[in-house]
Amino acid sequence: MDPLRKISLVAGGAYLLTFVSIPTLTLYAPIREPDYVLGTTSQAPVVLGGVLEMIVALACIGTAVALYPVLKHQGQSRALGFVGARVLEAAGILVGVASILTLVALRESGAGPDALADGRMLVAFYDSVFLLSQGFLPAVNALLLGTLLYQSRLVPRVLPVLGLVGAPLLVASDLGTLFGAWDRLSPVAAVAALPIAVWEFSLGVYLVVKGFRLSPVTAGTAEPRPAQDATV
Repeated sequence: MDPLRKISLVAGGAYLLTFVSIPTLTLYAPIREPDYVLGTTSQAPVVLGGVLEMIVALACIGTAVALYPVLKHQGQSRALGFVGARVLEAAGILVGVASILTLVALRESGAGPDALADGRMLVAFYDSVFLLSQGFLPAVNALLLGTLLYQSRLVPRVLPVLGLVGAPLLVASDLGTLFGAWDRLSPVAAVAALPIAVWEFSLGVYLVVKGFRLSPVTAGTAEPRPAQDATV
């Protein structure tokens, strides 16, 4: 298989894999109950949500590492910045998962009513980390990757335009959440995050189905074919 096709398949597959965490909206619902720490229901859904987010963290890194050999020919600084931002996003996701698993451990320890405040603090900490790692940083990623793909024409320009339009909307939504205008799980925040979600999902599908378009950028990545033996 052509090396560029392999890169597009891996990068596209990793982008699609980042959407496995969508069920966490439901799986994490129990932790928002005021007396979750004192409850006796199964912890399996919450733990499963943490596992899904760990998969997302690794997939985030995979998208940037896979795309770097191609993107560096368009702009090495931005390509490195994209890798760094993706790694930072993954680190933030893992920190958030650690807070969820700590909450689970606190509940399993049989802590009494005195632990209710600690449980709520862990949930608040998760929400804060989420706002940065899965709220603000995806906007940074969209700006870096969007400009690289828009200039290189490796994919249809309508795809990076979605990311470039969605980035300021996501930042505005994060600011609104930060200053208490609306909740992180409110309809306003969901609508503001939609363009970035469509951008990443569409990019993943396009890379898996179509691969990269022909571009001068890909010339530095394509594997040279071995010369034929003149004596054959």
